[in-house]
Parts: sequence; C-alpha cells; structure tokens
Amino acid sequence: MYSVSIRITNDEMEAEDVMQEAFLSAFKKIETYKGEVSFGAWLKKIVVNRSLDYLKKRKVQFEEVTERTAQISDYQMETKEVNVQKLNSAIQELPNGYRVVLSLYLIEGYDHDEISHILGISNSSSRTQLLRAKNKLKIILKDNEVFSYN
Repeated sequence: MYSVSIRITNDEMEAEDVMQEAFLSAFKKIETYKGEVSFGAWLKKIVVNRSLDYLKKRKVQFEEVTERTAQISDYQMETKEVNVQKLNSAIQELPNGYRVVLSLYLIEGYDHDEISHILGISNSSSRTQLLRAKNKLKIILKDNEVFSYN
C-alpha cells in the first residue's frame, strides 16, 4: 500500500501520512466492507483515493485534450532489459499528472473509465495523459541510458 501511495504522491513523508490516514479511514469504515472484493482491493482503493486527495490539495492539474493533442501517435518501444531502480526513478521524474495516470493504469491496473472517474477528467484525457507519460518516460529512459544491451 505504501508503494501505491508513493507512486502517486511522489513524496515519502506524504505517502506515510496518506497511509496513516488511509488505515484510520479503513478502520472507521470497516463496517462498510461488504466482502464483494478482497479486503486488499478495498483498502487499496482507499489508499489511492487518499493519495489523490493529497494531489488535489497541492492543486495538481491534469491536462484536457484539445484537437491538437488528440492526434499524438502511440509510441511502440522495442523491448530490452531495464534496470528496475532506474525505471522507478524515471517514473518519479514524470510530471504529476503523467505519473499518476501511468501508475494507475500500468501498475495499479485501473482502466481509462475508472481513471477518468477517479481523477474527474475525460476518458480521452486519461488516454492522452498515458500516451504523453509513455513518450516522456521513453525520453527520460533514453537520456539516462537505463537499458542494458546483451
């Protein structure tokens, strides 16, 4: 859960605070847990929501799609081995909006409908943020030479 929070907040101390708030919230609302999903999934949703609340307090802005931005082509990166620590560092370098959407989609497994609902943005904005995050991440990874060639 801490990893989820730190990927979204990008701040260790804030992630710790978010975790405390999330666990307190979970304990206070334990009677609302109906067992329809696993307890871990229920708790994870609380952690994600608290982490996003933190970003909203910081007034992180998510970009809306315009005609111009909707036409960005998807980038297909060739597969190579990547140093995981350097990859995590590169993800943390992404702008907040990109990092959050990328983390929610690729790491946490949310789809664009869920992300758009959670963040209060359009589905196409979620898709565009993800595409831009991937492209920016590619540039960061290339600049930092995190690939190992065998």
